[in-house]
Amino acid sequence: MPIKTKNDLDYYLKADLIAFGIKEKKNLLLRLLSRDRILKYQILLRKTEFYFNNKGILYYKILYYFYALRLRKQSLKLGFHIPINKIGPGLTLQAGPTRINSGAKIGRNCSIHVGVIIATKAGFSDKAPTIGDNVYIGPGAKLFGDIKIANNCAIGANAVVTKPFENENKVIAGVPAKEISDINIKDILIAATEIIDLKIPDEDYLGLPAKETSDKLKKYGY
Repeated sequence: MPIKTKNDLDYYLKADLIAFGIKEKKNLLLRLLSRDRILKYQILLRKTEFYFNNKGILYYKILYYFYALRLRKQSLKLGFHIPINKIGPGLTLQAGPTRINSGAKIGRNCSIHVGVIIATKAGFSDKAPTIGDNVYIGPGAKLFGDIKIANNCAIGANAVVTKPFENENKVIAGVPAKEISDINIKDILIAATEIIDLKIPDEDYLGLPAKETSDKLKKYGY
């Protein structure tokens, strides 16, 4: 879902913070003054998306251009080339460079590591990957073309993915990539949107790594 309302924006921001293992802060200024440059980038990304989606209102249109400029500057500093309105809530980014084509679609709770490229098929501008929910993309992985990656999958470091993988709960690795094993994706990433939707108390998960989070929250149906 795109970020159209303030409630949507709050949901995305909270999910991204949970995915980072950070407690939600009510004070927006504290978020924007964060020393974590990547987290700051993601906050700018989400706010830019919100104002872009509401730029029919003059005030929001002005704010869109303001945040878009800040986002561009931060993108250049970090080596990120990430279009707006393409990635669901619960995103975690690592250091750049990272390049994502504007035709790509990425679901909830995606973990994207350094050196990842998500691009079109050669010779086309719009044949880009569609990536499901709860997908881990390891360092240096490359995904090309009009392909689909199923929910709850992990793509290994330096994998080159040029065909669809529609079976869930799989590790995809190699050059060219292939399924190599099964995986419980919650062992390696935090499904932040699920934590929000289940209304799990902060104290039961904040600060824990993914595997410990998964084990502790089973009692909630996580």
